[in-house]
Amino acid sequence: MTRQQLVEQIKKKQSYLCVGLDTDITKIPEHLLSEPDPVFAFNKAIIDATKDLCVAYKINTAFYEAQGLKGWEAMEKTVHYIGDEHFKIADAKRGDIGNTSDQYAKAFFETMPFDAITVAPYMGEDSVKPFLQHKGKWAIVLGLTSNKGSEDFQKLELWENERLNSWWNLFGSIIHVKPSELQLYKKVLLDVSRWGSTDNLMFVIGATQPAEFENIRKLVPHHFFLVPGVGAQGGSLKDISEKAMTKDCGILINSSRAIIYASAKEDFAEKARAEALSVQQEMKQYL
Repeated sequence: MTRQQLVEQIKKKQSYLCVGLDTDITKIPEHLLSEPDPVFAFNKAIIDATKDLCVAYKINTAFYEAQGLKGWEAMEKTVHYIGDEHFKIADAKRGDIGNTSDQYAKAFFETMPFDAITVAPYMGEDSVKPFLQHKGKWAIVLGLTSNKGSEDFQKLELWENERLNSWWNLFGSIIHVKPSELQLYKKVLLDVSRWGSTDNLMFVIGATQPAEFENIRKLVPHHFFLVPGVGAQGGSLKDISEKAMTKDCGILINSSRAIIYASAKEDFAEKARAEALSVQQEMKQYL
């Protein structure tokens, strides 16, 4: 899916909601366990109930890989069932040397019809580039995440040194950041943004980091953000929308547990729809 197609879906549905299919077989309604494929049965019902209210689905691959072959099959059936009208994200957080990343890209972009995959940038440019070589596909690179451990490395201040000063001489006047004020995640955003374009590169920015959004938008003013952490993790849709939205929206707000586990009973799909509708109606106010 291209950026233009994604933006068209956002305008059409008045929504920038991404429903996270983090489907845990231990949490789905008990009556589904008698189905031949309980996970797919659950996902299918959630998709049917929410597809007109969201523009994207994010499949967290860990919940499927944990089930072995059955889980992988459920994931494949799910991504095919979603179809082409929605932006399909493989939340796989891959990141390895170039030839390995190339195989991951083929797995999720060719063998399976995902539109995007989340990528960890720690191993550098050659580990990310293979995901950017597929037309109409996206790499969603971890920028500033919503977990508590993000403080361990992502917000580390970088020391002044010759290389950093040289970097600042090139970019400092544009972004108004001095080397002594530069944190690791900010350098990641700036460097990675040059590896691709606004048409094939997004960033994960956690909703539980609202104070950082205005500065992040100055660093990467035109890239789409995938924003987890709204809903069950406590992030504010209003705050994020006001601080991060661009003229063509520029954000996908992911909600997983708050929607898909709105009920553990037979009315789970109905309750999921009600929750998704509530989010969509609020989003409509901000677009």
